[in-house]
Amino acid sequence: MDKTAIIIIGIILVVAGAFIWAVQSAPKVPAGTTPAVLPAGIVLFYGDGCPHCKNVDDFLAANNVSQKVKYTQLEVPFGLKTSSELQANAAAAILKAQNCGIDTSNGISIPFLWDGTSKCFTGDTDVISFFKEQAGIK
Repeated sequence: MDKTAIIIIGIILVVAGAFIWAVQSAPKVPAGTTPAVLPAGIVLFYGDGCPHCKNVDDFLAANNVSQKVKYTQLEVPFGLKTSSELQANAAAAILKAQNCGIDTSNGISIPFLWDGTSKCFTGDTDVISFFKEQAGIK
């Protein structure tokens, strides 16, 4: 094989591996799980060990967002970490995602934010943008 073929195969393997990791780590809920009762207001769902969730957490801490915006953080299953509480939180997040028209057949992406009224945001970029707007950060 020439170098180009090896590089292409390597890229395909990396992309496939990233896709499989993302699908496996997306919060999914066993059938029959009762969703957690959500507090009023903004709810940020995160997973312990999720790199995109850490980006959001770092932004929130660096900008003292908790002093400017009232929100609740709820942990959901991520990687191998799970419990009935985390699954109940994930079930609640999935219900909110469905209300927002998000396809939840493969779970949902985290970080995931419910704005407390009618909108959902997924991924670190969108969640950080939401908090910037809410906190008046430019």
